[in-house]
Amino acid sequence: MSGTRRKPGRLGPYVDGYRARLLELGYTRGTVRGQLKVLGQLGRWMASEGRDVEQLNFSTVDAFLKARRNDGHRRVSTERSFKALLDYLHDQGVTEEPAPPAAPSPLDALVGRYREWMIRERSLAPATVLRYERVARRFFTRRRSREDELAIKDLTGADVTAFLLQECGRVSLGAAKGRVAELRSVLRFLYARGLTTMSLATAVPPVAGWHDTSLPVSMEPSDIQRLLASCDRSNVAGARDFAILTLLARLGLRSVEVASLEFEDLDWRAGEIVVRGKVRRQDRLPLPDDVGEAVVAYLSRRDRGITRRVFLTINPPRRPILPALVGDVVERACRRTGLPPVGAHRLRHALATEMLRQGAALIDISQVLRHQDLATTAVYAKVDLGRLRQVAQAWPGAVR
Repeated sequence: MSGTRRKPGRLGPYVDGYRARLLELGYTRGTVRGQLKVLGQLGRWMASEGRDVEQLNFSTVDAFLKARRNDGHRRVSTERSFKALLDYLHDQGVTEEPAPPAAPSPLDALVGRYREWMIRERSLAPATVLRYERVARRFFTRRRSREDELAIKDLTGADVTAFLLQECGRVSLGAAKGRVAELRSVLRFLYARGLTTMSLATAVPPVAGWHDTSLPVSMEPSDIQRLLASCDRSNVAGARDFAILTLLARLGLRSVEVASLEFEDLDWRAGEIVVRGKVRRQDRLPLPDDVGEAVVAYLSRRDRGITRRVFLTINPPRRPILPALVGDVVERACRRTGLPPVGAHRLRHALATEMLRQGAALIDISQVLRHQDLATTAVYAKVDLGRLRQVAQAWPGAVR
């Protein structure tokens, strides 16, 4: 057997399939040999103990690890090292269904109900659900007693205001306005599910601040080109990052839209791309040649057959990327070029600003960015200084 000179005991019939699974997940051959060595140790111990493979679970693994330590082995694997093996055996129908998870705490149960309400009743995007859920967990945690009970029914407006003041004391003005929306959503859920006797959403005070007083922060086209040029496209990591940056810069995609991109969303014959946007929207956009070439260059290097998602992590086990990684790609490119670090959304602003400079109408920009309300796009009118000078009125007594 590859990875050990001794027979693998009870797990012998599953060596080849498990090896193939590990290689498919992107593990190096050296790591695979190490995993198969541990598999052999476990298989031989199961044979000596008279344990069947069908009964293998984390409890069996825990007993095996204790036996290794009692035998004086100083380098003993952890339970986490066996997760891939247990997942493989379960997928193959060898082992029984995993043991049911422990009953969730009152806090976890309430957060789970809130999550389900946001998905089913509100149809919120996954990234929004995650953000709202974090605020809800912090809010509920403040209501938890030592006995792990939640005092929700006697919630008052004063409690709501106290929590909001604490949250807003550590974030920016824009984030504070977001906290207001997130907290109101929690309170609507509690009232809709009969967990509070009155709707406290109106008790959330607004955050002072004029609407749309700031200019959208953008980047110069030359800086965008520097970010793209910083990617080493000779390896799979650089090819992936270049494709991600190209999608952000040329199509103005959001982080979650890049992360959720699948093979079926790329219509090569029609030259179009399907974008899965907010509130489960799906929009079709033209696929520019340079964007398509960047994606193809990456796909020609990445592993196949793992998932239908386009972008995968580099380190094993290979899996679809999360939206947060898109922001990490942008920040790493900024560090390589010596530019101040920015988020992925900055490239979206840069695309809109450049389209405006080139004479595009706001309605065209709105369609590219897939804004539901033209008022959202109207903020970019403030950066069109040339046209603003044409309509600006002279200050009384001043010479233009």
